[in-house]
Amino acid sequence: MRITVNTTKKQEVIDITDKVSELVKKSKVKSGVCVVFVRHATAAIIVNENYDPNICTDLLNALNKVFPDNAGYVHDRVDGNAGAHIKAAVLGPSETIPVENGKLKLGRWQSIMLVELDGPRKDREIEVRIVSED
Repeated sequence: MRITVNTTKKQEVIDITDKVSELVKKSKVKSGVCVVFVRHATAAIIVNENYDPNICTDLLNALNKVFPDNAGYVHDRVDGNAGAHIKAAVLGPSETIPVENGKLKLGRWQSIMLVELDGPRKDREIEVRIVSED
């Protein structure tokens, strides 16, 4: 199954929990795992708090302090986005979430989020696989 997301900013964090939850519901899997994987090298998938949007801002600010854009990376000679590749590699392209009683078993404050690091982009592809324990 696939989710497609259009991003509107160079860097942003987009909550995709509802879209993933809908796919879990449609799958009719009662118990298992849900793997969420972004098919791009300058984006990432994370599970974190999204109740307070400042967390998302803080995450991007911290990444930019540690891995600033245009810091003389060799890859920047190709297309100027080495910083985005490094940030995406550190965060990772996927998350695995338990499914219990037909629902994602996220903590109270947890959300599944796409982290855009080299936008804006059209049609960011996110693959979702729901595997049953049965």
